[in-house]
Amino acid sequence: MHDKSGGRREQFAAEARAERPDLALLCLLVGAEADPALGEHGIDEAQIELDRLAGLLPFAPGGPRAWAAALAELLGVRCGFRGSPADYQRLESSLLHEVLRRRRGLPILLSVVWIEVARRAGAPVYGVALPGHFVIGFGDPAEAEPVLADPFAGGRPLTGTDTELLVAGATGAALDPSMLVPAKPLEIVLRILNNIRAWAATRPERSDVQLWALDLSLLLPAHPASLRYDRAQLLVQRGEFLTGAAELDAYAEVVAAVDPATADTIRGRARAARAMLN
Repeated sequence: MHDKSGGRREQFAAEARAERPDLALLCLLVGAEADPALGEHGIDEAQIELDRLAGLLPFAPGGPRAWAAALAELLGVRCGFRGSPADYQRLESSLLHEVLRRRRGLPILLSVVWIEVARRAGAPVYGVALPGHFVIGFGDPAEAEPVLADPFAGGRPLTGTDTELLVAGATGAALDPSMLVPAKPLEIVLRILNNIRAWAATRPERSDVQLWALDLSLLLPAHPASLRYDRAQLLVQRGEFLTGAAELDAYAEVVAAVDPATADTIRGRARAARAMLN
């Protein structure tokens, strides 16, 4: 099982560094970490299901609004893909193969389903990482009035006011045009992994989930350097004091060049972690 996991991680790292990363495959490899039984066959089945759903769409229905309506009719109405508040309590809501099976998930995973089905059918589609609520856009993102839809609500079309309200509800702030910029595949994957870490952080007995989500995040070519510190701290919390302390010291070396005081604080935490063994 360890070898399989290592192989999947190598595949994840290689795909993340590809010229055009496959969003669906990266999400399915995240699922394979959570569910080692998924395997190559399960990953293939999920990709085939996305192909099947794309084949049910009408051929080139027209402009962005027509595409948005066609996706909402197929995925939201006929197939019943949508979300509810209860989905935030389930790890499965962040795993693409489970979302395809259950037809329930977090906004970002439902958006991945919409994006991947639409893309396979030739639709001009992209993800929109609004604060607190991921949605999708159709058409040319450079256009003045983007065509947005909310897969969590079954593909409901979003007016400008709807979008402003979603952002205000999540952050209390006004909608900024920069929030409507298309999200890159690796940005989407990192946000999914952050969601998984947040889910596990409130469940101390699932620190194993937090650890593999951090490990995968660190395999992405662009990730916050602070993730190394988060991983070291998590190892200490899990009782892996020596490994955690060694990683804290290594991170302190990175930080020392720009912030010696913080580096000293981190080294102090490494000493405290080693002292736990005495």
